[in-house]
Amino acid sequence: MCGIAGIISAGKLLVSKDRITRMTDAIAHRGQDGEGCWISTEGNAGFGHRRLAIIDLTPDGAQPMLLFPGVSPSNPAGGRYSITYNGEIYNYLEIKQVLVKQGYRFRTQSDTEVLLAAYDYWQQDCLAQLDGMFAFAIWDNQANTLFAARDRFGEKPFYYHEGKGQFIFGSEMKALWAAGVEKKSDEKMLLNYLTLGYVQNATDKEQTFFENIYSLPPAHYLLLGTGNQRAHVASYWKIDKEKTIRISQDGAIAQFSELFTKSVARRMRSDVPIGTSLSGGIDSSAIAATITQLKKGDSRLQTFSAVFPGFAKDESGYINTVVKKFRLQNQQVLPSAEDLVKDFPMLCYHQEEPFGSSSIYAQYKVFELAKNQQVKVILDGQGADETQAGYYHHIHWYLQQLVNRNNIVTALKEKNYFRKKNIPFSWGAKNILAAFLPTHASLQLEKNEYRKLARQPDIHPDFFIGIRGREWEGIHKPIITKLNDILYFNTCTLGLEELLRFADRNSMAHGREVRLPFLGHELVAFIFSLPAQFKIHDGWTKWLLRSAMKTKLPDEIVWRNDKTGYEPPQQAWMENDHLRELVHESKRKLVNNRVLKPSVLDKKIISLPAHDRDNFDWRYLCAAHML
Repeated sequence: MCGIAGIISAGKLLVSKDRITRMTDAIAHRGQDGEGCWISTEGNAGFGHRRLAIIDLTPDGAQPMLLFPGVSPSNPAGGRYSITYNGEIYNYLEIKQVLVKQGYRFRTQSDTEVLLAAYDYWQQDCLAQLDGMFAFAIWDNQANTLFAARDRFGEKPFYYHEGKGQFIFGSEMKALWAAGVEKKSDEKMLLNYLTLGYVQNATDKEQTFFENIYSLPPAHYLLLGTGNQRAHVASYWKIDKEKTIRISQDGAIAQFSELFTKSVARRMRSDVPIGTSLSGGIDSSAIAATITQLKKGDSRLQTFSAVFPGFAKDESGYINTVVKKFRLQNQQVLPSAEDLVKDFPMLCYHQEEPFGSSSIYAQYKVFELAKNQQVKVILDGQGADETQAGYYHHIHWYLQQLVNRNNIVTALKEKNYFRKKNIPFSWGAKNILAAFLPTHASLQLEKNEYRKLARQPDIHPDFFIGIRGREWEGIHKPIITKLNDILYFNTCTLGLEELLRFADRNSMAHGREVRLPFLGHELVAFIFSLPAQFKIHDGWTKWLLRSAMKTKLPDEIVWRNDKTGYEPPQQAWMENDHLRELVHESKRKLVNNRVLKPSVLDKKIISLPAHDRDNFDWRYLCAAHML
């Protein structure tokens, strides 16, 4: 896990060590263990790197890295390829074995050298071999071309700017700003955030909150030659959400367990200490249990938690249950409203783009806690809810699938199960109609979103004028005919990637590496191939995970029917005088910028829970710090 940056330009004056160093200095927090700069012999390409040493801690593992003579049997002269890379290739040992048999020789123990050799051998098809999280760029000194790629789900970021005869990229936007790219907010993205809470554009995965800065989408690669006007971007992997396999319940549980354990084991590969976050939910608890099983009592696993004593959704009791069960070392942090006020400017600085609530602050403090305990690698449970139907809104989509396929009896049975558990979800005549008219339902939901945007009373009329002709941009609701459709949307279109951005910036702010076992691509592909009833069953979401863990975790963890997960007492925090002052100052800034009407300053600040859809005051607070 590191910070990468680079410049490609036929204009050699644009590619300089001073400029690249300014870029890497801007993202120095991503790697405090070393820095490097490389410029091609012809002077048309330059890479920068900030190192967070995780695998091969010796200087040999430093970057940017060249493919040296003798390493590549196809390139005996050596020096053809150079790489700057952020992330981890978890199966690098297995790939290395394959390449050794093909005549490759390695001088380091790093996964970086394996990745570079894999590209030399397979070229862009190397991406199909990789199990990992990554964003990297490889320069071909012979062909004068750039190849860059991002992992399948977008765990690692890759931002770029192209124009005025140059292509600039970096792990964070602040690297691009340091290179002279103008920081100018995209008004339509800002409007969608303020009114609808969107932090991404579902119809354009490359768009960011800033004009002329683009994000390489997950599961995509990029090709660029110095003579090209624009980079070529293409997809290299996609989940098959239409495939359904035939398998027994016992067979599905066994295969899930095998793939999950394999994913955890690979993410334990490290030359520095590892730990895990622990929220008290089944996802993080399953990871802690599996690590403990794999370690076989070698040492007590270090875990890190955010707790909120006195808050109705505090998970201290569940955390303590897991800690006691597996004899874990557990460190806890108690974030407060005053802490949030103090840390908020730095939180926004690291995130760069707006975020929907204070929930990510709890995660920010957990990674800070890990840093204080000198644990460099943290495993975390993100991705389970999106792939395995863990959110309450997934319930009504599953019921609609059953109705659409005339499984009325099963639909009523499942509905009653959830009602008896007092699980909140909406289901009525409109849902039944939507089950048979999914296209109409999608269009109606889009119209509802547009009306909410257009009728938001706080937005200044001049701000609406500025986005004329783009009113519908970014408003998209998928056509849902089955549960897999909404899971795919949440995993690959809108939802998961924003959570991964939060995790990347929060962990990197403290120089920590976060690894996500539930996003092993083989595991995810298997889950998507299963019938819907393996994901929601007998009134339980994430049924497959619960079934796999029922003999490994305490019942009160496995069969929890409340959904929390890092939710802080935001409603109470918003009553804090200092935080309210900060909100008021933020609203004034947006009024002065003619984003909000002056009348908003006379409105009372409304305190709402973290996940409330109408968290307008929070959005005003956040947006003002991003401008």
